[in-house]
Amino acid sequence: MLWQLTQMLWVGGLWLLHIGLLPALGKIGLAPLLIDEIEDMLDALMVGLSTVCVIVQALVLVQAEGLVSLWQDIRGQLLLTAMGASAMYFAVRFGWPESARWQLFSYLVLGLSGLVLVLQPVPGWSGRVREAHP
Repeated sequence: MLWQLTQMLWVGGLWLLHIGLLPALGKIGLAPLLIDEIEDMLDALMVGLSTVCVIVQALVLVQAEGLVSLWQDIRGQLLLTAMGASAMYFAVRFGWPESARWQLFSYLVLGLSGLVLVLQPVPGWSGRVREAHP
């Protein structure tokens, strides 16, 4: 359940920000510079939240499947890709702040790895409902 909750938070939040919230702010008539400032602030917050959620998901995967699953399992590889994209986002943001395209690229890699991760099965899930023991 923790896997699905964290996945919903970071993957859903990343995409909702750019597909739902920012276009809605433009539709209600906010100034484009204000929208850009809001986007800049919320992007950094979402990538930070995503980083925390990806770390939690990696811990859940390691607990369910073992440490080798981080590099042998597609879910682990996607989580490592997401961690790398998050690290690249913040490295570019603080080390080379005028490079908005690299930040966007990192954000897209993070979002796309999250979308592919959503299609993967939950770790430890055998496909059947667990029975409660009295």
